[in-house]
Amino acid sequence: MMRFKPSLLTLALIAAGASMHSYAADEVTTDKEAKAKEAAIEVIEVKGFRTSVIKSLNDKRFGDTVSESISADDLGALPDQSIADALTRLPGVTAVRTGGQASGLNIRGLDGDFVFATLNGHEQVTTGGKRAIEFDQYPSELISQAAVYKTPKASLIEGGVAGTVELKTADPLKSDKDQSFNINARGSFNDRADEISDAEQYGNRLSLAYQGKFLEDTLGVALGYAHLYQPYVASQFIGLRFNDDKKDVNGDGVAESISEGFELQQKGGDDTRDGYMAAIHWQPTDSLSVKGDLFHSKFTSENFARGFRVKSLKNGTISNAVVENGSMTGGTVSTDGNDNFAVFVINDNDSKYSELTSGSVNVEWNNGGALTVAADVSYSKADGEFVNGGTRAVLYDDLGNEVRSAESINYQLHGLNPADVNFSNDYTNTATLGLKEVGMWPYDQQNDLVAYKLDFNYVLDSSFLSSVDFGLRYSQREFNAQRSQAGYGFEFGKNPTNQPVLQMNTDMTNVVNFGGELSGYPNFLSVDFNKAIELVNAQLAATGQSPFTPTANWSNNWTMIQSGSVNEDVLAGYVQGNLDFDLGDIKVTGNVGVRVVHTDQSSKGLQQVGYGLGEAITDELGVISNDYIRNEIGKTYTDYLPSINLSFHLTENDQLRFAAASVMSRPPIDKLKSGMGSWYDDSATPGYKKYNAWGNTSPLLDPFYADQYDLSYEHYFEDSQGAVVVALFYKDIKSFINNFTIQPYDFEGNGFIVPDTIVDNGVEFPVVKNEGQYQTAINNDNGGYIRGVELGYTQVFDFLPSPLSGLGFTGSYSYSDSEVEFTTDLSGSNLTIPLPGLSESVLNTTLFYSLDGFDTRVSMRYRSSYVSEQVAVESQLAFFDAETIVDYQASYALENGLKFLFQINNLTDEPNKTYFGEEHQTGTIQYFGRQYFLGLSYSL
Repeated sequence: MMRFKPSLLTLALIAAGASMHSYAADEVTTDKEAKAKEAAIEVIEVKGFRTSVIKSLNDKRFGDTVSESISADDLGALPDQSIADALTRLPGVTAVRTGGQASGLNIRGLDGDFVFATLNGHEQVTTGGKRAIEFDQYPSELISQAAVYKTPKASLIEGGVAGTVELKTADPLKSDKDQSFNINARGSFNDRADEISDAEQYGNRLSLAYQGKFLEDTLGVALGYAHLYQPYVASQFIGLRFNDDKKDVNGDGVAESISEGFELQQKGGDDTRDGYMAAIHWQPTDSLSVKGDLFHSKFTSENFARGFRVKSLKNGTISNAVVENGSMTGGTVSTDGNDNFAVFVINDNDSKYSELTSGSVNVEWNNGGALTVAADVSYSKADGEFVNGGTRAVLYDDLGNEVRSAESINYQLHGLNPADVNFSNDYTNTATLGLKEVGMWPYDQQNDLVAYKLDFNYVLDSSFLSSVDFGLRYSQREFNAQRSQAGYGFEFGKNPTNQPVLQMNTDMTNVVNFGGELSGYPNFLSVDFNKAIELVNAQLAATGQSPFTPTANWSNNWTMIQSGSVNEDVLAGYVQGNLDFDLGDIKVTGNVGVRVVHTDQSSKGLQQVGYGLGEAITDELGVISNDYIRNEIGKTYTDYLPSINLSFHLTENDQLRFAAASVMSRPPIDKLKSGMGSWYDDSATPGYKKYNAWGNTSPLLDPFYADQYDLSYEHYFEDSQGAVVVALFYKDIKSFINNFTIQPYDFEGNGFIVPDTIVDNGVEFPVVKNEGQYQTAINNDNGGYIRGVELGYTQVFDFLPSPLSGLGFTGSYSYSDSEVEFTTDLSGSNLTIPLPGLSESVLNTTLFYSLDGFDTRVSMRYRSSYVSEQVAVESQLAFFDAETIVDYQASYALENGLKFLFQINNLTDEPNKTYFGEEHQTGTIQYFGRQYFLGLSYSL
């Protein structure tokens, strides 16, 4: 009978690295696994990228789910700026670049709303309103291993329809050294920084890591610190959506769609991140283990965006129009200053400040026999503060009397290249450029989660089940959001008499010119945002008005709608049988189980009832409104999530995997808010008014659900380190969340408070409560499949003659498609678009080489076109063009522990390019530049 026997090298690598079976991944280590690790009597010391590849391959080979992983050869050794960059090297994993860096992740064609993430097996909250964590908050230097679980098991925390990302910090008792210390320092340079006024060219990174074992290897301590200062630069042309409100622009009797406008912008600033990690592991006896870990990250992103914003092209006088396939792609647009077409000089402050803290204590006890018990308490807290402010300036012939200047622009879009743009006026003179609007729209969010977990593992003397896992987990999560606003002036039309257009001075402005591909664009004035606020406050003080301070702002109920809290209590229990049996001559391992999850979700917010019929609610400045009531709405539900993972060990080097499961992902946390605006209009019954409400969020939402199936074949090379993997997957997603209008809607029947009568202009009207419309978020029934194939190949060519024996390759190709489709009108007509985040083809390759301390590699990441959000005046769905990102790294290590490093990210300076429907409808063209790193590390 064939038995599966891992090699000593494989066992040594598992013992030296972090196993996919560790309890930190939310499971209990069995006696059988412990004995397998004790069998690793050889310890082979290998360093470099090659070792990381082999560790990751063995984690995949001996894991009991379909998974991928990356491992550091030492704490602090991962070279990437954030862990997101590292994860994009894995099969089926892609990222959307923000500021040129990977932040959010897509897995198998599904975006971050479907991705669940844990740190050391514990759920993480985010600094925003999504479920998906912001991976750039996690320094790669503090992460020892990262894994992507593509199939679930009952013992894993629920939440990942796309997959679960597990991040791990170091366990000091697993270190192969009694004492180790690592320091890493790097400087960075961006080759496009000189194109952006006030942008920094140079950045730096510093990390320190220590691991030590004491008291005869019964006490382990790990400490880590990572600092990042990274300048941010981008030059961009952004075309805005094409309106479905068409206009005949060339006199042929056919109406064409016209873009809302476009932006010519420079973006800059800097990101500063400080991360801290601490871990302690005490194991005084074989029966008792006590672990504690703490992670803290503080992230500051101080960014500006400035340049031109051209708005409302269709409202200007259009001549010499160029039309392509029903869309206006160029021409001359003019105004005499009396319509809503305008050229704005904009200066935005898009800064963000966030802090994340996560910690846990775990106690594991074994009775010396078959039973192991583990108790765990964890905490995760994240606070985010988004500044969101800006100024708008326009040209005037007579600034004091608000007489706008006549303006004219000539433009021509060029598909996936920057457009040609010419202006008829000068926008650098403070005598004619007036400060028309100043605004601040801060958005502060707080997330808190505490979780308690109790797990049991019982080893069986059975020829079918090796052990049984079962346990309970209870978590409480609270999300709070505060949206406020401070506004001076109006974007369009004349300013209020008490908020006149302001004359700027040269001390608060600076003339800026564009560089690089945008160097032909006109110069403009940058405006110091803080000095603009000083100018506004001086004007307000002179007229006896309150200072410019963000408040609840009762006159804009959207700020009230976006404020509120969400509470989520989850009780989950599971039972999982771990399989180990023979099917004829084939050994079968895996697990089968079910997870039962009970969720109690509710939200507290403000519901607008109007007409002074609400409570007396006071904002931060003491202003009182009687138009709102406080409401609390929610629901409870219970889910049953069965799963099975089977590995058929066909030969010593071949295995076939099958997995099936029901999975769920909860809605974005901010989508569960209960805040509502309202209005009244005539009912079908004369003399009555009906109540209507809007909010586009709902605490009554259900999660995303899916049934999924996986089948994969893995062949591991016998004479060298490497493997070939072929995987098929199929996900049947039951529904998606969409904004929708329900009419008629029974407000009172669904728990909303609606007044019985209103008094409008002295007339009393009875209110109909079940006839109006409700603009909200719903779970639609338009689900569908996502299916695909993943191919992986890894090979270390150690069988070649020296020096070629140091050569290696790892790569993967993924193909995904889906029947899920959505409809959008961003191209000027109804257009069917694929599932956002889905690239049909994804290719990742790395060619690496090691020889006598020299280590080098070149990596390429390709993804075909996909749909996602481009960020302009507001988020707009757009098609992202295919992109290929190439990175290079080389290092040389001396025997004394000193290593020198050189690295280039985005070697080919690949831009972001988007379009609406067709390529001639230009969206974003954004250039980030190459990022160069030079540094050294020292280990002892």
